[in-house]
Amino acid sequence: MISNQVLQGTVDNVKSIARVELCIIDVDGKVIASTDYEIENSIPNALELAKSPADSQEMNGCQFFKIYDEGQLEYILVIAGSGENLYTLGKLTALQIQSLIVAYKERFDKDNFIKNLLLDNLLLVDIFSRAKKLHIQSDARRVAFIIESPESKDDNILELMRTRLGGNNKDFITAVDEKNIIVVKELKPNSSEKEVQNICLQLKSILSEENIKGIRISCGTVVKELKEVSRSYKEAKLALDVGKIFFDERDIIAYSELGIGRLIYQLPIPLCKLFIKEIFDGKSPDDFDEETLVTITKFFENSLNVSETSRQLYIHRNTLVYRLDKLQKSTGLDLRVFEDAITFKIALMVVKYMKYMETYEY
Repeated sequence: MISNQVLQGTVDNVKSIARVELCIIDVDGKVIASTDYEIENSIPNALELAKSPADSQEMNGCQFFKIYDEGQLEYILVIAGSGENLYTLGKLTALQIQSLIVAYKERFDKDNFIKNLLLDNLLLVDIFSRAKKLHIQSDARRVAFIIESPESKDDNILELMRTRLGGNNKDFITAVDEKNIIVVKELKPNSSEKEVQNICLQLKSILSEENIKGIRISCGTVVKELKEVSRSYKEAKLALDVGKIFFDERDIIAYSELGIGRLIYQLPIPLCKLFIKEIFDGKSPDDFDEETLVTITKFFENSLNVSETSRQLYIHRNTLVYRLDKLQKSTGLDLRVFEDAITFKIALMVVKYMKYMETYEY
C-alpha cells in the first residue's frame, strides 16, 4: 500500500529533526528505508523481536519498535541509541508510520472504488453503501476530466495531480488505462460552467509549470449524483476522441462543445462512404485545390458572408463569386444557399472523420 519512497521520506524527516539514525525493516528482514547503512546490521535483532510477544525492545545499543497494520506485524522500526527520550521518539515515529499506513490504505480503497465507479463495475446499491463507508458524499456536484499524455502514462503526472489537487479529500485522481489520468472534481453548489473551464485551465497550468508538453485535456458535463460520475467520465472520453478529429488544434475540449461532430463520430464508416459518394459523385474534397479549400474554410468562418470573406482573402467580391460558382458546377452545391452550405459542411466533417478512422485502424 504505502510506498518505500514515502517511508524513506519519513525517516529522513525524523533524522533531520531528532539527529538520530533510523531504519525500517519488514518481517522478512528486508530493509525498506534507512538513514545510515551501519544501522542496517540490526536485521537479526529485528527478526528476533518479530518472534517475541513484546512490542518494543532495546538490544545492542539500538531500540526496536513493532509497527502493525490492522493487528498484523508489518514493519520493525530501529533507532540507534538508548534512553527514555529516544524511546518516546521511537513510539511516536512508529505511531506516525501506522497512521500513514491507514491513510494510504484508505486512499487505495477510494481509488479502487472510483475506478470501478467510472467503469460501471458497481451495482447501484453497492455505490451508496461503499460511498458511505468511505465517507464520500453521494449528492455533490461533480465533473470528470481526462488528461491524456502523448506517450504511455507517466506516474509522475499522476502523483503531481494528486499532490496539487488531492489535498481536500473531496477530489479523486486516478488512472484506468496506460495513457489517461482521470480527475473527478467536486464543485460548489452554486458553481457555473465557467468554473469548469477554469479547472481545465488550472490543470493545463500545473502541467505547464512542470514543462510537460503534448497534453490534451477534456471534460464531461456536471452531474449531481455520485452514480452519474461514470456518465461524465464517458462524456470526457468521447470529447477527447472527437476533439482529435474535429478540434485537433485545441488542447482543451469540453463535451458540450462537440456539436455535430459528436453525431458524426457515431456513424458507421460504410454509411459515411455512401453519403460522400452521393454528395460528391465519387470525388473527395481532398481533390479540391488549395485555393478552393481556403475559400471554403473562410466562407464558413464568416457565416457565409460574401463581403467579409472577400475582404479577408484580399480578393474582389466578383472573384469570390466566381469561385463559388465554379464550386457549384463541380459539386452541385451552392454554398450561398444555407441548406447546401450545411450539407457541404457536414460532408467535409464526414471526410475528416473517415480519414482519421482509417489512419487509426492501421
